[in-house]
Amino acid sequence: MNILGMAPPSGGGGGSEGTMGVVMSFLPIVVIFGIFYFLLIRPQQKKAKDHKQLLDNLKKGDRIITVGGLIGQVTALGANVLTLEIAKDVRVRVARSHVAGIRGSDDE
Repeated sequence: MNILGMAPPSGGGGGSEGTMGVVMSFLPIVVIFGIFYFLLIRPQQKKAKDHKQLLDNLKKGDRIITVGGLIGQVTALGANVLTLEIAKDVRVRVARSHVAGIRGSDDE
């Protein structure tokens, strides 16, 4: 059996065609990566930046909601933990990273 006879014939000296074929085969991958970057990665980075800014701007007296759904007023702030008053004389400690957002005083 002649294995070399089954191989496709090689192109006749067209070196630039081979290079262009390689570039064109990677083009869809580059385009898909660009789409993923602008539709998934970049918005997530912006959201993380906004959340970090929210955490940095927290102050005593702010009404917040946690990711677990607790709503209360900040009574003390630490580096990684804050104290939240959820009812009269009921205080809980919450990790800063679990703050979902700041609520207005009229929201109930």
